[in-house]
Amino acid sequence: MSNNEDVRAFLMSRRANVTPEDVGLRGDTTRRVPGLRRNEVAVLAGVSVEYYSRVERGNLAGVSDAVLDALAGALRLDDAERAHLFDLSRQANASPVRRARRTPARTLPPVMTWTLNAITGGAAFVRNNRLDIIAENALLRGLYRDAYALGERPVNLARFAFLQRETAEQFYMDWKAAADLNVGLLRTEAGRSPHDKALQDLIGELSVRSEEFRRRWAAHDVRVHTTAPKLIRHPVVGDLNLVFQSFDAGTDPGLHLVTYTAEPGSPSAERLALLATWVATTESEQLTAKRQG
Repeated sequence: MSNNEDVRAFLMSRRANVTPEDVGLRGDTTRRVPGLRRNEVAVLAGVSVEYYSRVERGNLAGVSDAVLDALAGALRLDDAERAHLFDLSRQANASPVRRARRTPARTLPPVMTWTLNAITGGAAFVRNNRLDIIAENALLRGLYRDAYALGERPVNLARFAFLQRETAEQFYMDWKAAADLNVGLLRTEAGRSPHDKALQDLIGELSVRSEEFRRRWAAHDVRVHTTAPKLIRHPVVGDLNLVFQSFDAGTDPGLHLVTYTAEPGSPSAERLALLATWVATTESEQLTAKRQG
């Protein structure tokens, strides 16, 4: 299966985002479309118009890294967008055998579970490339209690954001930012793993069921997300100003260890500690009731 359409749409969307003034060219009033013209991108990248037109039609076969670098500069791509362009090129030039990227496991080795459980001062979990939470500590279950209450396993962050939107909008203090992030991460992964059937099925489901997802998906925005503030409104302890941090789990491709922590001594740290106490009490009561039942 070719990724020509993804290449074409990505390059066209990035070209539309760059104005002539951005790259030191004079604008005019005769432009029929926003952004740069193809011939302007070609000049900036140092290639012929015919060559760039072929590339923008989705044909990355045989395109060198030097040309990709030149296109990234001409289109003013950021680090995530540049990496995405190279991912698209690798897939376009890979043999059928190499295109079948190994998908991450749904379970973790015991040592990773021990590590999650040892993290008591913050919420922690491991997610895969499809944003499934495949393992978590108790505080994470308490933090995302509304998502876990839905009963779906594994909990999927994109499904929660878009298919449980009313609940998610109450949970995320900036739902639009969370929605953009989820789509950007999935778009990035789709460039790396276009033949991952489970990933494509998830994207298809979200596209069918959520207009908000479809609109964001069509923008072809990509993200690399390692650290950022995470603002959450929790129904038990109130507003939490947390810091999100993501690490390569290193145990399987596409797995990431994610933590949510609060600045020591801050009101959010106190509320997070209160939430930990509430979670421990609640889960203990549930376990006792289960044994008695």
